[in-house]
Amino acid sequence: MKKSINIIAFLLLLSGMSMAQEFPSQVWHPGKVFLSSGQMYEGKLKYDLEANVVLVQGNTVETFSSASITYFEIFDEVYGGIRTFYSLPYALNSDYKTPIFFELLTEGEDITLLCREFIATDNRGFNSYGMRSMYMNPMWGMPIGMGRGFSRLDFNFYFLQDQKIFKYNQKKNVLLKDVMEDRSSEMKLYMRKNKLHHDKRGDLLRITAYYNQLKSNS
Repeated sequence: MKKSINIIAFLLLLSGMSMAQEFPSQVWHPGKVFLSSGQMYEGKLKYDLEANVVLVQGNTVETFSSASITYFEIFDEVYGGIRTFYSLPYALNSDYKTPIFFELLTEGEDITLLCREFIATDNRGFNSYGMRSMYMNPMWGMPIGMGRGFSRLDFNFYFLQDQKIFKYNQKKNVLLKDVMEDRSSEMKLYMRKNKLHHDKRGDLLRITAYYNQLKSNS
């Protein structure tokens, strides 16, 4: 009987989470937009990384594209404090570079870690995640909702190095042998000691920050 009650309580909690949960790009955040013209707008912000636009809610709602923005920042009350997004030239879907938004995760003299979030759907079903993962913070990839599949926040990661932005394919050997080759042994030890994953947002942030610390101390 106790087990049945626990299952029912969990399903009720899960149902409430599915109805109430929204992704960061779907809600309004207090923030500021800094235009390339030097103007600054402040108010409630909503961003769309796919369209590369920011909406600013004041007396009216104004829309600004990444081509006119230097950077914008939001205070994400639910998931991550202050988050900053820069407009940087990058060839996303063609060979032609255009300004698009990247979120700054950690900045260093040698390497800067950037990311772009997107909403992914996983159709593997509920049992492939298990109960524990349902409590994960969406900023780190929590599956949301039952339906036909789980919607979750996912990330593409990018490194800014030598004034060039390149996409990280989230493979460990690329990270250690290409990106951080000169500190590979130290990074392996640090990752193993702290049980860090090479493809998780928070872990990758710590890994990059530690690499920059090693470089600055050398």
